[in-house]
Amino acid sequence: MPREPSDKRPPSRRIADDLREQIKNGTYGPGDKLPSERKLAAQYGSARNTAAEAIDILRREGLAVAKHGAGAFVRLKPALLRLGSNRYSRTLRETTGLSPYRAEVTKQGRTPRVACTSIERVDAPEDVAQRLGLNDDDRSVVRRENWYFADDEPVQVGVTFIPWAIADGSVLATSANMGKGSLYARFEDLGHPLTRIREEISARMPTPEEVAGLVIPDGVPVLEVLHTGIDDNGDPFEVTRFVMRADFNALDYNMPIED
Repeated sequence: MPREPSDKRPPSRRIADDLREQIKNGTYGPGDKLPSERKLAAQYGSARNTAAEAIDILRREGLAVAKHGAGAFVRLKPALLRLGSNRYSRTLRETTGLSPYRAEVTKQGRTPRVACTSIERVDAPEDVAQRLGLNDDDRSVVRRENWYFADDEPVQVGVTFIPWAIADGSVLATSANMGKGSLYARFEDLGHPLTRIREEISARMPTPEEVAGLVIPDGVPVLEVLHTGIDDNGDPFEVTRFVMRADFNALDYNMPIED
């Protein structure tokens, strides 16, 4: 494909731009294989490394995935839905025995995996302490960090804070294995049934740690959900800060309207 004299774009960018347009207009649909590096190099009269760089641009933008020995493919991108209050349903928990995340990912035909990377006792951050109603004299909480995967792709990280007064002496403070029904079943065992949630949602650009851990392409923001679990007495008993890749996740809330 001849290059216009006025086109000042680097060759790799030009190839990537053309492929991106072909993905947008449907020439290549989700799951389709993209032309090989060899074919692109011949088509554009470039070096094969230039074609490889073009594919890598699309990969970093989240539009393509490279499969070893098979080539590059348009990413299949059904958004992973966070199913609002339904994900915390007791019926769902009791019938599946799964955590909210595992249940909702399984429901969407994907394979969930959760890696608990740390459990430690810390002082709650200011915004967490406010939501848990902790005073400055006792901000001790258990901090649990979990990384969440769908089909082995990292999609979100969640850091849960539980007042030490609640977690002390339970698996909440010591173990990654929460047993049947997971976290919220254990809260219910301790007298804190989840009856209401508050979720504050914002968007921002990711930190370097989030870029590395969630393999976030350049320019992709994250969604931050600050979730507070509230029991039948109206008392908050846990706060979780979820950080999600904005290109992989969507939020779906179905809720009654207040009078």
